[in-house]
Amino acid sequence: MQEQHWADVVVIGAGQAGLSAGYHLQRGGLLSFVMLDADEAPGGAWQHRWESLRMETVNGIFDLPGMPKPPVDPQEPSRTAVPRYFAEYEAAMELPIRRSVRVLSVQDAEGFQDAEGGQNAGDELEVRTDQGIWRTRAIINATGTWNNPLLPHYPGQESFTGGQLHTRDYRTLEDFAGRRVAVVGGGISAVQQLEEISRVATTFWYTRREPVFHGEDFRPEVEGRATIEKVTAAAEAGEPTGSIVSYTGLGWSSYARAAHARGALERRPMFTAVEPCGVREADGSFTSADTILWATGFRPDLKHLDPLGLRNERGGIQISGTATTADPRVHLIGFGPSQSTVGANRAGRAAVRDLTARLGAAV
Repeated sequence: MQEQHWADVVVIGAGQAGLSAGYHLQRGGLLSFVMLDADEAPGGAWQHRWESLRMETVNGIFDLPGMPKPPVDPQEPSRTAVPRYFAEYEAAMELPIRRSVRVLSVQDAEGFQDAEGGQNAGDELEVRTDQGIWRTRAIINATGTWNNPLLPHYPGQESFTGGQLHTRDYRTLEDFAGRRVAVVGGGISAVQQLEEISRVATTFWYTRREPVFHGEDFRPEVEGRATIEKVTAAAEAGEPTGSIVSYTGLGWSSYARAAHARGALERRPMFTAVEPCGVREADGSFTSADTILWATGFRPDLKHLDPLGLRNERGGIQISGTATTADPRVHLIGFGPSQSTVGANRAGRAAVRDLTARLGAAV
């Protein structure tokens, strides 16, 4: 029989959003909680990023609550700088994090026999993991997207004799030296990796839609608020939400300008099929390729919540604030409008305030 545990709140994930939630739960001191993280070390998804992603090119790391990040060398890889900061934060805040614990499923707790002999499951949840079962009154889910890469399918894809990989599998540009590489995707990671690979290889850039780059008059303090409002409206309506950049468009970053100067930003419409030695273009012509890099993004990593039936017929999960409307015991942070690092911080605080009030106390 699996070992069983209890906590008022179980936080799933210890990246930026999870650490924020843990900080506010610890600070409030009114609810018992545990944090379950699948990784062996601190750092969330950052520890898995590609080596050449430097701190000067990441899309911004916001300070965790209660402890500003220390000065960082802009040339340091994000995969070492951010995990180091997270590790120092975990130690300073003395957060109750258990590693490496993989959550398998979350479901309604099984009933138990009360004093009168009747079955009563209360309103508890059961978090099943590879290291035991946790019963809890609520969960704060902060699993992000890194472990749920989006891999579209095109006719003939299985016949391709070259290499295929996703953004999460990318390591270094040297792996592509001298090759002909099809880079698929219109997001920040796609442009970053396209720029790098184009230094040593012949590249072809494919996107479903014409990429939109910000003009010089782009005002992030204004457009950013408008974007959050759009994503929030979509999440509250139960619509599946995309990445933040799918709403904002792309900025003329240093790597985008470098790719443009090299001629690598010559976008092609999506190919119609994959063939053994390349791709069939939209106009019917053929382009040979040795490698296809699917820089096609990620989706929320929420499969473990499927037993709760949170998804609607459109595949979205409707939320109000951070709570799912189908089950207010479940809060999603680092999801929808809180995908950014600053949004993740705020969502962690909001989830804790809501749960503390709902579970019978006040912050």
